[in-house]
Amino acid sequence: MNRSGTDERDALARLLQQCGGHDERAFADLYQRTSSKLFGVCLTMLRERGEAEDALQNAYIAVWRRAGSFDPARAGAMTWLITLTRNQCIDRLRQRREVPLDEIVADNLWDPMPGPSAHGEASEDRRRLEDCLDTLAGQQKSAVCAAFYSGATYNELAERCGVPLATMKSWIRRSLIRLRTCLEHVN
Repeated sequence: MNRSGTDERDALARLLQQCGGHDERAFADLYQRTSSKLFGVCLTMLRERGEAEDALQNAYIAVWRRAGSFDPARAGAMTWLITLTRNQCIDRLRQRREVPLDEIVADNLWDPMPGPSAHGEASEDRRRLEDCLDTLAGQQKSAVCAAFYSGATYNELAERCGVPLATMKSWIRRSLIRLRTCLEHVN
């Protein structure tokens, strides 16, 4: 990773830790640096601008309330923020009972070109993740992506793929282990 990507990662971690102490200036800076990327996550998952805006607002409320629990030794700041945002979107999808599974395939989930501000770090992380996802078989890759981006349950995924629930649980578990191992070794 280049130096500027490392610097940005460290800066986001510091800002999150400062937000844990209810530092409003740090929160404003964190919002300015991350909101466009997190809005992209919301828009990808919810597909409606108004819903995405509401989810983003709720995500930042959760960030403000939970920033004290952020541990940079366990996850990167952006990973932590994306997880909170993703969970907000999943909650909304489940409330509406609209989990869009039919069209979710890995190739349709990412914009092939990140925005200019996120290009360095995002393009490297994206390349690593895509390379590792490509090691999974087609149905397992689709199931993992559907579970992550739409919040689909094991039951929903098993029904959609026409496989027993135990098979789906095994697919997801083995796929996540394989992804973790791959990501740890791809540098």
